[in-house]
Amino acid sequence: MAADTRGVLEAADVSFQYRRDRPVLHGVSVAVGPGQSLGLVGESGAGKTSLLRLLLGLDAPTSGRVLFDGAPLDRGSRGLRAFRRAVQPVYQDPFSSLDPRRTVGDAIAEPLRSLGLPGGRGERAQRVAELLRDVDLPADAASRYPEAFSGGQRQRIAIARALAPRPRIILADEPVSALDTSVRMHVIELFLRLAHENGIGILLVSHDLTIVSALCRRMAVLEAGRIVEEGETADLLTAPQHPYTQRLLSAVPRLPAA
Repeated sequence: MAADTRGVLEAADVSFQYRRDRPVLHGVSVAVGPGQSLGLVGESGAGKTSLLRLLLGLDAPTSGRVLFDGAPLDRGSRGLRAFRRAVQPVYQDPFSSLDPRRTVGDAIAEPLRSLGLPGGRGERAQRVAELLRDVDLPADAASRYPEAFSGGQRQRIAIARALAPRPRIILADEPVSALDTSVRMHVIELFLRLAHENGIGILLVSHDLTIVSALCRRMAVLEAGRIVEEGETADLLTAPQHPYTQRLLSAVPRLPAA
């Protein structure tokens, strides 16, 4: 019997290079499905963001395939619209990801309109109110503008916007790296709660192993465009096999013993 691939987003042996540059990805394969969590880690320049762009359908692989529901990603406008209902991004910088000229309610409702989801203005307003409650923001936030909110609150708004079309998978690119340390854990806890409640899969791109250990059950390590190690996050953090993973772990600051 064939494996059930419904809702699974997969990079299958993908390579990628910008037009005249050297390749940035070499035969990379990763997959995430609803209810699953995968952390993609590596140093700057390892190819993490390039892989994320392929998985979002923003770029096409030089070779290999991006698959969703077991089929190659349809890059036509209709195919991408259907895909983006199911797969939503959360980006790194909460200050630039929201249009300062639009209210928070408009920002959260935007995917509902642009993706052609059914429902009128009243239904969209109700969905916005539900999402604001989900991310622990007050109802009157819908009528306010992004400048009225802190970085942590803006990232909550960005999460609400990603949740609006009820996706099956969220691709998060360093979602808390621009936030103060004091609010990072609150955003992480929100991610965990909402993903669990809604059965959403998460692929998290990060250089921060602490964040990955909190959010992701599995981890893949990317070095110079290649996956060098993948497995349960707890196993890789306690007993890494590849020298590159060992080197990443050795760079993580540790508190001195009491």
